[in-house]
Amino acid sequence: MSWEVIQQSLPMFEQGLIATLWLSAVGIVGSLIVGVIVSLVQFFRVPVLRQVCTVYVEISRNTPLLIQLFFLYYAFPVIGLKMNAVTCGIVGLIFLGGSYMAEGFTGGFAGVSKGQLETGKAIGMNQWQLARYVVFPQGFALSMPALAANVIFLIKETSIFSVIAIPELTNTALDLIGLYYRSNEYLLVLVIGYAIILIPLILVLNWLERRVRYGTFGD
Repeated sequence: MSWEVIQQSLPMFEQGLIATLWLSAVGIVGSLIVGVIVSLVQFFRVPVLRQVCTVYVEISRNTPLLIQLFFLYYAFPVIGLKMNAVTCGIVGLIFLGGSYMAEGFTGGFAGVSKGQLETGKAIGMNQWQLARYVVFPQGFALSMPALAANVIFLIKETSIFSVIAIPELTNTALDLIGLYYRSNEYLLVLVIGYAIILIPLILVLNWLERRVRYGTFGD
């Protein structure tokens, strides 16, 4: 184990860390937006769109991200839809993450009492108002454990981006190992890099989960 080798590699791993954080942030935000839309469509049983969303969730959850990335990166150009590696990675992460977030939100929305929905309808709320003022605030709190797990899952899934040469943490480590054959040093830095991202995030998500757990809503 050479600490000099590790020190020399730190600038490159720093760039990989920034890339991982950026890709994760964009993918997670996009996944949350898609998840909310899909789960609300399913919750309110919107005709046609509900079936489309169900098909999307099943396809997304039952195919690996690796296959999805290969399809986006290699198959889409055949039909004239060419995207660069970063765009493919973000689209793939949102496509996968949106279905997992949708399932998390769906479980939370299902926990909202029917009495509150009926009360909202009785005072003249339309579906948009019910979603905004009744379903989403309570469903979000109930969904928090699943959403937190999905956030961690999606960050770790960015390691798959190495197969399409996006320079995130894993790709950086693999490139350096291929160049200099110092597996121990570079894998150690890789593990530390993910720990720097994930351990503080897990602590924050656990704190947030405890905070929303004690939110109370009238029945």
